[in-house]
Amino acid sequence: MDRLTADDRLMLWPDEIWPQEIGALAVLDGSRLLGRPGHLRIEAVREVIGARLHRVPRFRQLLYLPRRGLGGPLWVDAPAFDLADHVRVAPLPAPGDENQLLLAAERLRRQRLDRSRPLWEMWFLPGLPGDRVGLFVRMHHAIADGIAGVATVGALLDTAPDTPRGPAPPWTPAPPPAARDLFADGLRRHAEGLGRAFPALAHPGAIARQGRAAWPAVRELMAGKPVPRTSLDRVVGPGRNLALIRSDMDLVTKVAHAYDAKVNDVLLAITAGGLRGLFRGRGEPVADVMPIYVPVTLRPAQLRDQARGNLIGQMVVPLPTGVPDPGRRLAQIAAETTRQKAGSHPALGKLLRSRLARRALLKLLDRQPVSLTSADVPGPQAPLYLAGARLLEVFPVLPLIAKVSLGVGALSYAGQFNIMAVADRDTCPDLGVFAASARDELRALAASAPARPRSPSVSP
Repeated sequence: MDRLTADDRLMLWPDEIWPQEIGALAVLDGSRLLGRPGHLRIEAVREVIGARLHRVPRFRQLLYLPRRGLGGPLWVDAPAFDLADHVRVAPLPAPGDENQLLLAAERLRRQRLDRSRPLWEMWFLPGLPGDRVGLFVRMHHAIADGIAGVATVGALLDTAPDTPRGPAPPWTPAPPPAARDLFADGLRRHAEGLGRAFPALAHPGAIARQGRAAWPAVRELMAGKPVPRTSLDRVVGPGRNLALIRSDMDLVTKVAHAYDAKVNDVLLAITAGGLRGLFRGRGEPVADVMPIYVPVTLRPAQLRDQARGNLIGQMVVPLPTGVPDPGRRLAQIAAETTRQKAGSHPALGKLLRSRLARRALLKLLDRQPVSLTSADVPGPQAPLYLAGARLLEVFPVLPLIAKVSLGVGALSYAGQFNIMAVADRDTCPDLGVFAASARDELRALAASAPARPRSPSVSP
């Protein structure tokens, strides 16, 4: 029985209103993918992906929701699977520039994933100049968090352009479990839960210690300190604006090292600078502090290449947007994240397991809104290839929810540090102002970074 974990199930909670899908927008060197002008050899691409699909079982499974009394949702093999439903082509209209690429990604993102099929898609977007091909990949958040998503897609890629491949291994879908088996499995899991609960009740001191350990994370997550209302404080609608910010790991690592910070701290500082420019461009007072959600992976580093599902905690970091100096802003962010990382961060699924807890969180967020979210996902530092085509660059696409109207995601790959800002279209028609100000922030940090003796490495 491949039941969803509490963390995976949490990604289904808001899905009807705000689609919870993670994705990436990439650019490939398409010289080996294109046949006649503008024609992508999609069948050859599907053949390569199909030969590797056994590495990603979720990509041939359905999300199954049993009827009441038969336990929680689970993954079951799709009774029929056609790769053509998931690996598709959407040529870009002229002039085939970056703006058209972003518009195409947003148009595809707005099409809901079909629950009657495995919950993922891979769209090839030919039409960029220089024989380049766009690639938009998305999957439901219940399949993976950011780190697991990188590992999942990475299983379909190669480290060399001419990697030998054999035929696709045969695949026969397993039949779905019978109702009696689901019922028995539900009873067994319930009994195991009671078995863990009763010994714990015999040791109230241990329960109290666990509660005290988790409370700081709960308090931070709830963002208890009131923040000023801003123009970002709006319920998210269906449309998105996208903006790209390119950089490289050497520069970001240099800045992080200079300020005794982490790479993720630099991302947060870039975000703070972007916000200052956005508010000024709107003629709006710059808030002294803007809280932002910062995910914390709970996976051991040595297991991230094989990661599956969701396993994250959450911090709420106050961005000191009212501080005028970029270096001081970064230093304050680094000090705050260091303080918070020293505490515990329980998995979100455990914190919000009950419907009552989720409702309480929504009410609290309505009173004390957090309008921002971020993600810094480490990716492979060696170039990768898909069907012989080199992956030139890649940007993460974050989901939004409730009043979280702006998401800033970064992904490191092959010496690059690339950022995508995703915003509610109605809330941020001027997302380009944010992106330009974020670029200016990084340049200012690099120009003013004090020289320090270099340590062996700076971790994300």
